[in-house]
Amino acid sequence: MKTVIALLFTFIGLFSNAQANLNDYKYIIVPKKFDAFKRINEHQTSTLVKYLFSGKGFIAVYDDQLPDDLKFNRCLGVVADLQDDSSLFSTKTIINLKDCNDKVVFSTMQGISKEKQYKEAYNEAIRESMRSFNGMNYTYNAKYENEEPVTVNFRNDVKKLDESKAAKILKAEKAKEMQSATKNTAVISEETEKTQYYQDRTPVASTIRKSEPTTPGLKNVEVKKPMTKDILYAQATDTGYQLVDSSPKIRMNLMKSSADNVFMARTDTKNGMVYQKDGNWIFEYYENDKLVQEELNIKF
Repeated sequence: MKTVIALLFTFIGLFSNAQANLNDYKYIIVPKKFDAFKRINEHQTSTLVKYLFSGKGFIAVYDDQLPDDLKFNRCLGVVADLQDDSSLFSTKTIINLKDCNDKVVFSTMQGISKEKQYKEAYNEAIRESMRSFNGMNYTYNAKYENEEPVTVNFRNDVKKLDESKAAKILKAEKAKEMQSATKNTAVISEETEKTQYYQDRTPVASTIRKSEPTTPGLKNVEVKKPMTKDILYAQATDTGYQLVDSSPKIRMNLMKSSADNVFMARTDTKNGMVYQKDGNWIFEYYENDKLVQEELNIKF
């Protein structure tokens, strides 16, 4: 009986000491990816831990959404580290809280789950580990914050701000910062009893690269230059023009299209199009699956 009473008092003493230690810290920093896992918020562990700490009365923040005072003084918070001791048939977790010197200031009981699905198993084990905070009346005691009166310098005078006025200013600035952070946040998260949602919108480097201009089609184009004396004379028709040589023999028929200086063209053996390019007339057609551009000497 004496042994049981001694153990009980020992446990109470350790619990009280742990509570006193945690009262020194303002924030619980929750990593968006625990070291035990490969992916962000794997099995929804990060959102669950943040939700449960918030429910215990702590101010829980993600490691990429630190408030300004925590950015400048990391000793204001402890980092929640998920220790995964899972075996083949059971999932086992312990949550360690580490200070700014990477020293463990508090460790929870080991949570155990026999669930087969990872998500359900980690959910049950983490919730059991968090039972270590039940009954803990956490109250931040501002151990690491500077509690000296706020002062401003004006020339050679040092004036103390009225405490109520200073409080209003700080409150307004904090509200403005929170509004700005909400508007421009890189992370969307929602932690509720039924919903554990986390989306990281931090910009990542694009894998899209600007392609270099290439002209692969030109490699398969055959360009033919006209003979100097090979002049074709254009004669108007109802649908366009007919091109005749000096014989005179009709060499080609041009049919108007909806575009200026672009004609559908037909000879006895070829079909294609005739268009003007850089002041020259080009007859473009396919011959043996090869694109041919033949320059014409046309007189209108």
